[in-house]
Amino acid sequence: MTTSRTSSKAARPAYVCDACGHQPPKWLGRCPECGEWGSIIESTVTVGVSGRVVSSRMPAEPARPISQISAAAARAVPTGVGELDRVLGGGLVPGAVVLLAGEPGVGKSTLLLDVAQQWAAGAGTPSLVVSGEESVSQVRLRAERLGALHERLFLAAENDLGTVIGHLDAVKPGLLVLDSVQTVSAPGTEGVPGGVTQVRAVTAALVSIAKERGIATVLVGHVTKDGQVAGPRVLEHLVDVVLHFEGDKHSSLRLVRGVKNRFGAADEVGCFEMHEGGITSLPDPSGLFLTRYQEPVPGTCVTVAMEGRRALVTEVQALIGAEVQGSPRRTVSGLDSARLAMVLAVLERRTKQLKLYNREVFAATVGGIRLVEPSADLAMALAVASGGLDLAMAPTLVAIGEVGLTGEIRRVSAIGRRLAEAARLGFRVALVPPGSTNSGEGVAPKGMEVIEVGDLRSALQSAARASAERGSR
Repeated sequence: MTTSRTSSKAARPAYVCDACGHQPPKWLGRCPECGEWGSIIESTVTVGVSGRVVSSRMPAEPARPISQISAAAARAVPTGVGELDRVLGGGLVPGAVVLLAGEPGVGKSTLLLDVAQQWAAGAGTPSLVVSGEESVSQVRLRAERLGALHERLFLAAENDLGTVIGHLDAVKPGLLVLDSVQTVSAPGTEGVPGGVTQVRAVTAALVSIAKERGIATVLVGHVTKDGQVAGPRVLEHLVDVVLHFEGDKHSSLRLVRGVKNRFGAADEVGCFEMHEGGITSLPDPSGLFLTRYQEPVPGTCVTVAMEGRRALVTEVQALIGAEVQGSPRRTVSGLDSARLAMVLAVLERRTKQLKLYNREVFAATVGGIRLVEPSADLAMALAVASGGLDLAMAPTLVAIGEVGLTGEIRRVSAIGRRLAEAARLGFRVALVPPGSTNSGEGVAPKGMEVIEVGDLRSALQSAARASAERGSR
């Protein structure tokens, strides 16, 4: 009688969301955690008996002193795609599992097909591309367009995990690209392909095989509406590297941003350009974010943004419209609308030179880059002031700094790298926050005049003075 009661308690029905993994106490039509309809499924949860003793087992390999362990197996192998190697920390490590996530159509499959071809040509081992979304003929057409054909590059179209493992046994590749992990199902596992249970099982199996056989593995992942990696959060914990592939479909610029990296820095950014012939690395992308004018134009100012550890010289443009009745529009492209509204309020309140409360303001960046860091505040303010006062900034002027609500200019990070990049591209005057040149890293580059400005009013005066001096030459 006691045994029967214990058995009935050991196995009880439970409910789990197949989209996010939430476990509600009862069945619901809609998941209260992620909001998906019809995603709650019934599963059986076995409750373990407390007090059970776990016996010890002989390990397969004994622990060794760290000084006797070789690090050769963790050396990165270059992929042949320079910007991707930059983000990865030198290349792909044998046995490492990389998760590359991005929006549909941003170019994930195109980039990884090029990586697979470069690996097959230079690494000495075959590469295998398994597509769960396209046929091998479709992948072949893309490879012809990219020029990514090689005898050691193998293609397969599969949705079954067991068959994928069979291809690994047959090809014995050094690189596996699975596009995408949400389309593959694991036999004997509950849930539909792409669900929490299936994605977790498929990823865990591939991670285990990659570590055992030393196969560098790249998994393509879907993203949600919010831009997060779809599937359970444990997916990002299972893999070694998490990369986000970002880009606007209306722009040629693409960014690979490192989010997690067990083999290198997690804040690196790689720049790529998407075109009809495929995707190419951009070792020096700053030219994409600048407009070359024959004569200085009011309403523009240049700043230096940090994307990871990379300094990018970027132009900010502003257009001040006519006076309107009611609420004027504040439209931005590539900028933070909240920071623009704050900068406009500070400009009008602290400088007494601009009346913007009844005028439309349009602000944008050049080249499709998005500036969200506060260091672009000063350039944004100068661009607005330049457009409102019809005063063209000197083309060799760059402005870096955060604007506070009292109009003060605050220091920003990596000022030395920002100034060095601006000087490399020919900028000769820099407006920076106070104390920047005494920070140890903010040494003024040779040939550049660095002007420290304490508040927005002095920044406008210095910018006007630099523009007037250029005009007098």
